[in-house]
Formats: sequence, structure tokens, C-alpha cells
Amino acid sequence: MANTPDISVVVPVFDEEGAAPALAREIAAAFVGRNFEIVFVDDASRDGTRAALSALKAEIPQLRVVGHRQNAGQSRAIRTGVLAARGPIILTLDGDGQNDPADGPGLVDALAAGPDDLAMVGGERVKRQDSQAKKIASKVGNGVRKRLLKDTANDTGCGLKAFRREAFLRLPYFDHMHRYLPALMIREGFRSEFRPVNHRHRQTGRSKYTNLGRLWASLSDLFGVMWLQSRARIPGGWDEV
Repeated sequence: MANTPDISVVVPVFDEEGAAPALAREIAAAFVGRNFEIVFVDDASRDGTRAALSALKAEIPQLRVVGHRQNAGQSRAIRTGVLAARGPIILTLDGDGQNDPADGPGLVDALAAGPDDLAMVGGERVKRQDSQAKKIASKVGNGVRKRLLKDTANDTGCGLKAFRREAFLRLPYFDHMHRYLPALMIREGFRSEFRPVNHRHRQTGRSKYTNLGRLWASLSDLFGVMWLQSRARIPGGWDEV
């Protein structure tokens, strides 16, 4: 592996001992022939997730394992992974195995081929493999968010996203920010695009969220992002003279 990878794949995990090792192997297979690294961020799992991933480091030399000392949530785990990453292009995906790593290279290539102001290419899940209640709640939530934030995104809950590391680190951090990346990118003067991606059944473990829990968090987050948008001023670039 080269000292500086072109791509850093960041995967937040919490209690995913059953899914994480197979997912790491899938990611490595999807990016064969590319200069990449894989950064799993263990958000203080209570099971054997961290040990299972560490045991794979000899098998997958591109694999790095970063561990939180205490549980801090998915957005913080993603930010930790981005801060630890060495590549200029980041690909994130959820640690439960429902995102298909085979879709990752396409998102990365679309981002790399885009103009300078294209900061993110996100996935939009097709044929979602979730319960009907979860799909309905997601559809309603995405519709309300899109209408109020005008972020052009149909599915911000999809964990598969390729973005420029430098652009991400300009964004204001708050818990659950990973669900608002398109709006936050627009706030900084960047553009986002979206591509259809596969979605798979969860094979092990269980979801860390409930519909009610998402609702309460989403309401406060949504108003917070609307406030951030109202306070944004974009200079249209800058020049040194």
C-alpha cells in the first residue's frame, strides 16, 4: 500500500461483530487495483467487533481500526474516520452490511470526474430491504426535509456517500450531521449529485434506531440546519492579491 492512498473508505460500527469482518473483505475486493485504505471506526462496541476487525489486519493490509474510548454516535464516528483518513476522497458506508461495497467505486469515480464544486456524490437506495414501517417513515422524513432544506436529495439516510475530505472538514459538526450532508455542502457553496445504489437485507445484529427515536432527533436537527442555512453567507470564492 502506498503511503498516501487516493481513497479512504470510512465505516462506523457499533456492535457489528457478525457483519464487520465480511464487510471488510467485500470492501477490499471492490477496490482491488486501486490505491486505497479502509478505516473502521469502532464506536465503543460492547461485543467482539474491535477484536474481530483487528484480527483481519494481516489478511487485509489496507485495513486500519480506530476505536472510540466511549460511545459517541454515528456522526462522531464518521468524523473520527475522516480525521484519521489520509486520502483526499472519502467513501462512507454503514457497518451493518446493508450497503453494497460494489457500488462504492462508481460513486468515487463520479466524484473524481466531476467539476471542482462537486463535493459529494451520494447513493439513493433502490428496492430497499427494510420493513414497511421503516420505508414509510423514511419517505415522509425525506420529503419533509427536502421541501424545507431544498437540498435536492431523495435519500439522505443512505450511508453510501463519496465526498472530498477537505469539503467535509469545512462543515459544522453536530450529532446526526451525517443525515444532512447535502444541505451542509450546499451551505458551503458546493454541489452534490446522487446515483442509484443497491440495498441488502441485514444478515446479523439489529438496527440501532427506532422510528420514534429518529423522529424526535430529526425535528430538532431539521430546525438546527434551517437556522444554519439562514446564517450562511457565501463569498463566491476568494483571491489572493
